[in-house]
Amino acid sequence: MRSAARPHLLGIDDGPFARRAGERDVAVVAVMMEGADLVEGVATTRFAIDGDDATGFLARWIGSLRFQRATQGIVLGGITIAGLGVVDVPALAAATARPVLILNRFDPTNHRLAGALAAAGLHERLALVERCPPARPLAEGGPWLACSGIQFAVAADWALRACRKARLPEPLRLAHLFARAMTTGQSRGRA
Repeated sequence: MRSAARPHLLGIDDGPFARRAGERDVAVVAVMMEGADLVEGVATTRFAIDGDDATGFLARWIGSLRFQRATQGIVLGGITIAGLGVVDVPALAAATARPVLILNRFDPTNHRLAGALAAAGLHERLALVERCPPARPLAEGGPWLACSGIQFAVAADWALRACRKARLPEPLRLAHLFARAMTTGQSRGRA
């Protein structure tokens, strides 16, 4: 796959939630952008907190979006959604026939996630964490990037071309802001 001057990326992120507040699901937002400055579409859905089959859920949802045909790549802010819903990154890339980029401020396969899964009794999801491609820093002090279905150099180029205000690509940054606003009434903090 070759690089694109203005990649069409679908950023997906979930909103915050409180397990103790009795919430059962969480808002999930997708933002489709061309490059770092043109929003082409926004979609929302909900996913069960700590739900299973996060990969199948995302693949079906992405496949139903009107702008999915124009999507060149999918950008996630980590390998989990709605708490401990672990995404099988290579399987999502295969199911959507689109490269998947994981961008996070930290290594997405960190030991804290493995510990949280073990503490929650979700040992079977550890295999999904292990299937995540290795992450590397995108830039000095910048976010970590893991990818599937695309060469690292091309994924890094797409991610950098989609950045404007922050170190994270704009589709992901906006999805984060929108998901937080849907949940709390307004966005805040680093996105």
